[in-house]
Amino acid sequence: MPKNKTNHSIQVIHDLFQIKGGGERLIHTLCHSLNADLLTAHIGSQTFELSNLAGKVTNLDALSSIHGIKTWSLARAFKKHQPHKADYHQVIYSGVAAPLAVHHYSKSRNIFYCHTPPRFVYDKKEHYQKELNFIKKPIFNALINWFKPQYENAVTAMDQVLTNSNYVQQRIKKALDVDATVVYPPCDTNRFKSHGEGGYYLSLARHDSLKRVDVIINAFKQMPDKELVVASGGAETEHLKQAANGCNNIHFTGWLGESELLKLLGNCLATIYIPQDEDFGMSPVESMSAGKPVFCSDHGGLLESVIDGGTGFYIDNQNLEQALIEEISQHSKNHLVSMKSACEQQALTFDTQNFIKNIKKHL
Repeated sequence: MPKNKTNHSIQVIHDLFQIKGGGERLIHTLCHSLNADLLTAHIGSQTFELSNLAGKVTNLDALSSIHGIKTWSLARAFKKHQPHKADYHQVIYSGVAAPLAVHHYSKSRNIFYCHTPPRFVYDKKEHYQKELNFIKKPIFNALINWFKPQYENAVTAMDQVLTNSNYVQQRIKKALDVDATVVYPPCDTNRFKSHGEGGYYLSLARHDSLKRVDVIINAFKQMPDKELVVASGGAETEHLKQAANGCNNIHFTGWLGESELLKLLGNCLATIYIPQDEDFGMSPVESMSAGKPVFCSDHGGLLESVIDGGTGFYIDNQNLEQALIEEISQHSKNHLVSMKSACEQQALTFDTQNFIKNIKKHL
C-alpha cells in the first residue's frame, strides 16, 4: 500500500535547509524516523535530499536575497503561512524563526527543539553589533526590537522545550527563564568509520569567526612538520587562505561531497575543533565515530561529548594558539591511534537510535 503523504499526525517546522549542517541532519533524521510532514522556509541546492522523506514537504521559498534580513524574511513567512492542515497531533519546531508559526497550531501539542536562543538577540548581540557600520547598526537593532517579543511569546506558547546540551539548557534558562529538557542530537555511527591514518590533522568547521579556524592555521604555521587539511567553507575562506599563503603544510579542500568528506575524515590522524561557546557540536561526535580523537575547546557543549585524555584533548581557551601547539606536539601518532576504540565507544552514546528513543519519550 503506498504511503499517504498528506495525512500524518506529526509536523516538523525548521527554518531552512541551506547546508548539510548538524541542525539540518537532526531534522532530516527526525522527519524520516517519525514519518512526519516537513515545513521549511527554504531548501537550497547544497543541503540534504528531502524528496525521499515519507511525509509531505512544503517549501515556502521565503529566504530573502537581501543580506542582513534573513531572520525577518523567514519569521514573516512562518507568521503569514496558511497551513494545509492545522490539526496535527503534534508539531515540532526547530530554529530561530520557525517557532513564530506556533499560533497556527492551537489544536496541536507544540514541542520546541531549541538548538540555542538566537545569539544575535541575546548573548552575542554585542559581538554582531561591532561588525556593523553606522548605517546597518540601527537596522539590526530595529530587527531585534521587532523579533524578540514575538520569539519570546512563541516560546511561552510551547507545551515543551527540548535542547541539545546541558550547556544550552543553562543558556535557555538565563535568556528565557524556561526549563528545557536535554535530548542529545543524533549521529549515524554507521556512516563515520575509520579507514586508516593518513598522518594529517583535519578541520571541518565552517569558516566563521566564531569557529576560530584562523587560530588553527596560525598554530600550524608554527608547526611546518605537521600537515593540516582545512575542509568546509564560509565567509572567512579567502581571509584564511591568505593567512596560510606560502605554507606548504596547510591545504584547503573547499566544500566536499558526502563520499569525499567521509573518506577525508576516515583517513585523518585527529580532528581540531575549537569554536567559541559551542552549543553542542556534532563534528566532534562524528570524528569519534570514525575513531579519531578531537583537539577541542575547553568549554561549552563539547565538554559533554569529548572526554579529555580519553577521546580527545581540551585546549586552554585563555592561551588558545600556544596551548594548541603544545597539545598537538606532545601526542605521538601511536598515542592518537591507540584512542580509536575509546572514541568509537563514546560516539555510540549519541547514536541515532538513542536520539529517536529519547525524542519519543516526549511525544
